Amino acid sequence: MAIIASSSGGTDFQLAPAGNHLARCYRIVDLGSHQNSYGNVLRKILISWELHGEDDEGNPLATADGKPLMVSGNYTLSLSEKATLRALLEAWRNKPFTLQELSGFDITALLDKWCMVTVVHETSSKNQKTYANIKTVAPVPQAIKKNGLPDGINPIVSVSLEPETFNQSLFDSLSDGLKKKIQESPEYKKLAGGVVSKPVTDLTNLDEDVPF
Repeated sequence: MAIIASSSGGTDFQLAPAGNHLARCYRIVDLGSHQNSYGNVLRKILISWELHGEDDEGNPLATADGKPLMVSGNYTLSLSEKATLRALLEAWRNKPFTLQELSGFDITALLDKWCMVTVVHETSSKNQKTYANIKTVAPVPQAIKKNGLPDGINPIVSVSLEPETFNQSLFDSLSDGLKKKIQESPEYKKLAGGVVSKPVTDLTNLDEDVPF
């Protein structure tokens, strides 16, 4: 299932600790198109990583039931020059995109790939909740690779809103908050047989965020 880029909820959960962590990308979700505060309609995706290793006190980066802690980032599906997603991926790859790649890069190529993520804690001014957010992504150092990467834990998940690749069971497995957000998009409404009130804006040169 391809998710091509070109030139969450309010519940309490265990926060990933701030710092630099070894991480594996295990989930990419097409959130559909949504209007930002500037009135632009932008296609959004969610990228999720599971964390491996220990915190500063030597505790494993895991929940009480042994599952790895996770972090997610919400990005505009764009590789235009100022797009946050492009900056993140070029830092992860440690090289810029070629012109050919910029014409259409399959984001699902990131699945099951390892990296280092820098997590920061930030408090929302809207609800005063603290979130663990992705600050930077970088390649895994060779010293860590030489010692061997751990086994991935979570199953690989890729949720598409394209009619030919949409999987209802994968969609149903998402949290209620994610499902609600996706259901608000014109792409999902079209899948569900609803009427899309206005066409999706061309996303090539629009960005909400100005950060293989």
